[in-house]
This record gives sequence, C-alpha cells and structure tokens, in this order.
Amino acid sequence: MKEGKPFEFYEFFAGGGMARAGLGEGWHCLFANDSDPKKAKSYLENWGAEHFVCADVQTLTTADLPGAPALSWASFPCQDLSLAGAGAGLYGQRSGTFWPFLDLMSNLRQEGRAPHLIVLENVYGALRSHGGTDFVAIAEGLVAAGYRFGAMVMDAVHFVPQSRPRLFIVCVRQDIELPNSVLQTGPDPVWHPSALMDAAAKLSPAESAQWIWWNPGAPPYRTIQFSDLIEEEPEGIEWHTQETTRRLLEMMTETNRAKVRQAQMAGHRMVGGVYRRTRQGVQRAEVRFDVAGCLRTPVGGSSRQTILLVEGQKVRSRLLSPREAARLMGLPDSYKLPKNYNEAYYLAGDGLAVPVVRFLAQQVLEPILKSVKGHRSKKEAA
Repeated sequence: MKEGKPFEFYEFFAGGGMARAGLGEGWHCLFANDSDPKKAKSYLENWGAEHFVCADVQTLTTADLPGAPALSWASFPCQDLSLAGAGAGLYGQRSGTFWPFLDLMSNLRQEGRAPHLIVLENVYGALRSHGGTDFVAIAEGLVAAGYRFGAMVMDAVHFVPQSRPRLFIVCVRQDIELPNSVLQTGPDPVWHPSALMDAAAKLSPAESAQWIWWNPGAPPYRTIQFSDLIEEEPEGIEWHTQETTRRLLEMMTETNRAKVRQAQMAGHRMVGGVYRRTRQGVQRAEVRFDVAGCLRTPVGGSSRQTILLVEGQKVRSRLLSPREAARLMGLPDSYKLPKNYNEAYYLAGDGLAVPVVRFLAQQVLEPILKSVKGHRSKKEAA
C-alpha cells in the first residue's frame, strides 16, 4: 500500500460483488471469485471480468492470487450454519469451504503476503452452530493463521428498512499495531449481543488472549422507510387478484389483522412485508409495517417476501420485485440484475447489505489501514 493509492483487496465467495460495492472507490480489487456461474455472470456484468475467477475455492492456490492485499473478504456459505440449514456445521459441504479459504490465507503468510485484515461474514446462527463449537473452531483457525480477531453482529436495519442481523468477524495480523479509535475495553450491546458474548466466553485462554472488542461507534440514524423503496410500476411481477389478497388476509391471526386495520387508519400509504410461516401445523401469513423482514433465498415460495400495500380501505398484495429487493440491500438502481425473477431475488437474498460494509470499512477497516500507512511513513522518514 502506497500513500494516495486505493486499498487493495480480495473478494472470496463474491456473489454479485456487494462487498466490493460497499467498500467503494477507495478500494481496488486484486482478485474475486465465486463458484456459482449465475452469480458470476452478475458479477461480470456489473464489475467486469478483470481479476474474476469462477471456481471452487478448493481448486485455488496462492499462484492464482496476485499481490499482497490489505484485506481479504470472505462471505463464506451459511447454509450449514444457519438455523434453517441441515445442521452440518462448519464441516458441511458448503460452509466447510471456510477451511480451504483459511488454508490460502495461511499459505500467503508463508510467502510473506498475508493480508493485513480478514473479514468473515455469516449468519447470526453461526455463533450457536453445534453448541458454539463451530465458532470456537473458526477462532482456533484464525489464531493459528497469525491473526487477532473480534466479532460484531451488525443489523442492516440501522441503514436500510430491512431486519437483517449478520455476524462480522474482523481479523487483524498479529504484528499490526491498532489505533485506539477502533478499540474498546468491553462489549457494546449495540454490536455485541448476548449470543456473541456467550460465544466469546467459550474460547480457550489461547484464543481469548487474541480477542478484540471492536468499536465501530454509534450506528447512523436511518431516515429511509420501507415505503420509499416500493416501485409504482414494478417490472417482472404482477399484482395479486383481489381473491388472492383476501386469502392472504384470511391466513393471518387476529394480531396480524389488527396491524392491517391500524395501517388502514394511518391516513397515508403503508407498506408491509409478509412472510408465510407454519405455526403449530397451520400455515400463517405474518406482516410487519415498520421494516421488511430479512430477505432470503427463494428456495420454495414461502421464502419470497410478499408486500401488502394499504391505502385506506384499499389493500393490494404482490411479491416483492427484484429491484425492491436490491434496494433493500442498499444497491443502487444502476446495478444490473438478472432478468429471471428467482435469480435476481436469490442474488439479493444471499448478498451483503452494501451500507453495512461501507460503515464497517469507514469506522474500523480504513482507520487501521491508514494507521499502518502512517507507521510505515514514519519508519521510512527515520
């Protein structure tokens, strides 16, 4: 890293490049990869083919990785760690790809090219997967690879109108001196909920000695509302018939119907997000009007979010459009989405909330890297 140059990074499990979008113009991608051809197509359409490799991480070697990056970002697959997954954990076929990624980082260390920082992103459930042993295994692997680390749970709801808590593990090379601005002496309930504190308490003394309580500062005040993101004339999706909307309302419990009645009395347009869930063997429709529910990948119709648009006594419903899903992830309308509905929704539901990445970079990653630059400049001057 030279003064005045962008920070260089790798983007593993890149999907549609949402980490890249969040890092922004002050960052330069040296290498990106994903094994899904459909996601790769979206990445190429939005970011170009330079430095992108569509391949399983297990097939990569350090010869495929150019330069010595400041950051290596890895949003490794969550399916085996998720509460909705099969419970295979960190050694499952999908989430287990963490290990070949870590092997690459360890091999870069042996070559003197270890990234200053590693960021791992995954679902909240990773903290409790297999009773917390998967989180402990991640910690052991990171320390063995030469990194100190700390974790935060960052909810996208602070930035966009979507409830989306995600785990971010920020790792720093053990030889790097950290600025005080990114550190705190203990947990902050905004970023370190009880599940994270419980996970940290399970670490061995060796891993606990390398633990860091990160301080990203206070979250911003969100001004954008769910209704602000709704398209007047959505593409690729149709409004439901009145009969379909009526059946949707009939699937609600009295508590949820009361929410709809309250929205009808609001005096202005209200937009709610609806998910179908099975409760005690009965399929129910549950609605919330404050923010959208967490976007998911559309594996089956129940995972696709429906919106309920309420204008006085008029109530309409339809599926969330692909562009609306992208907006809920903080992607600009200039971002090119797949034409196929499910592919576009999957890309968004499996991605990163862009403004969360920007906040993390601004508050933690960039101050560390600027401090590294400052120390180097002083040594060179001496």
